[in-house]
Amino acid sequence: MSTNQKFSPDNPIGYEVTLTREFAAPRELVFRAWTEEARVKEWWGPQQFTNPVCKVDARVGGGMDIHMRSPDGTVYPMKATFEEIVAPEKIVFTSGALDEKGGMLFEILNTVTLAEVDGKTRLTLTACVLKVTSQGSHYLDGMEMGWSGSLDKLVAYVDGK
Repeated sequence: MSTNQKFSPDNPIGYEVTLTREFAAPRELVFRAWTEEARVKEWWGPQQFTNPVCKVDARVGGGMDIHMRSPDGTVYPMKATFEEIVAPEKIVFTSGALDEKGGMLFEILNTVTLAEVDGKTRLTLTACVLKVTSQGSHYLDGMEMGWSGSLDKLVAYVDGK
C-alpha cells in the first residue's frame, strides 16, 4: 500500500513517498532486519539486485555503506546516516546515492516505524527528498518503485525466517 504524490523533476525537494507492509513476524525481528548487517545484505535494494558491499553501524551517528549490484552488473553505491533509533519501534536515517566521485546525488530523510497490530508487525516507511543535485533528479522518479521492491524483498526475507 502507498500514499504518494506525483514526482516533479522540476521541483523534487519535498517529494515524499509513504509505503506500508505487514509481516507475519514479531517487530523485534523486523527491527533486526533493518539494523543487523547480515540481515540488511539479504534484502536491501530493488528486486534482482544484490549487495556485494553492505556495512551497517546501527547507532545514532552511525551509518550504512551499501553497494547495490543490478542484474546487468552496474553497481550503485549509497550511504546513510542514522539520526534516531528507538528499538524496536522506530528508525530514522538520511540516505543518498553516490556519484562516481563519492558525492551525494540526493539526500532523503527516511522514517521507518514498526507497530504491533493483531499479532503482526506493520511497517510504515516515509521517504522525503531533502536535497538533490542536477545529476540526481532523474533517479528520484524511481524512488517509490525502488522502495516498494525492496520492502517486498524484506517481507519475503522476514516471513521466511
